[in-house]
Amino acid sequence: MASKFEKISFMLKKLKRDLSRGAEFYPMAEDVHSSQLGEYYFLMFESALLAGISQNFHFDDNGIPLIPTYIDVEERKLIYYPISIGQYGLAIFHTYLETGSPADRSRFLAIADWFYNARVEDEARGVFWLSEVPKPEYRMFDPWPSAFAQSRGISILLRAHQITDDPKYRKAALDALKIYEIPAKEGGVTTFSENGPLYEEYPAQFPTVVLDGAIFSLFGLYDCVRAVPESEQAKKLFDEGIAALKKTLPAFDLGYWIRYNLCREDFYPKLDPASIGYFILINSQLRILHKITGDDYFLETADRWMKYNRLSSKIRMYWAKYWALRKLNRI
Repeated sequence: MASKFEKISFMLKKLKRDLSRGAEFYPMAEDVHSSQLGEYYFLMFESALLAGISQNFHFDDNGIPLIPTYIDVEERKLIYYPISIGQYGLAIFHTYLETGSPADRSRFLAIADWFYNARVEDEARGVFWLSEVPKPEYRMFDPWPSAFAQSRGISILLRAHQITDDPKYRKAALDALKIYEIPAKEGGVTTFSENGPLYEEYPAQFPTVVLDGAIFSLFGLYDCVRAVPESEQAKKLFDEGIAALKKTLPAFDLGYWIRYNLCREDFYPKLDPASIGYFILINSQLRILHKITGDDYFLETADRWMKYNRLSSKIRMYWAKYWALRKLNRI
């Protein structure tokens, strides 16, 4: 476990990076509707990722990314984290779209093959990927699936299918839809709320509803709607997820800023606001959802929330964030 000094140093570095954010986390793709999956919704370029915009990437001998465990995890080491592997894989795909080189194609397919070979399968949940790093803030200690990881796997595998025509990638991507229909409490990745299905980045035994992860989960489903239009399951999961998200978004609104999640457990901070980085990321995600769906509600929400992006709100947010981090034992 990291020392108190290491935790404070880690959080100060995050704060410095947070305060340096511009108005956009990643550039946004233009084409979000074509059945041919090209650029991902966010243009995540390798140069930006290697500069540490989101993760501290390392690589194994096969070019598969590893990242360090988080500061509050007892055993500090490098891990294979499906969400981050998918993130870097999409960045490689963007490189391949630019260069068309066989080497970049091979690098991308190495990521796709990692997802194919690392998949877990069972009859009830279909294909899924497990993260082995604990998430103590959500009482998650055993290997766990994630709707966000599912999204990354689906996006990578469908692009691999389109450039190779190998049916194994398509089948694995379609089989990865099944776990979205299983409640988180039963080993799935969904909280079935009164508003409808909310797809969980961290599917604990109670709702967590991390907003950016819920939206990223929808992006993977929409890739499947685009690439496999005959999949009624993908369309149903996406449409129901969008409807539930719309009804749930007001719960994140603090009137001056937004919440990071909707966790309501007694041991979790009563208020855990999004950092500046997450605030900007979520604002961009909402604008992408507007482009995808044509629903003005997402754009109106993004515009309203962006008005919170002022100094007085940031000071108020960071005061609340300080106490949240104290309760989570991160400082």
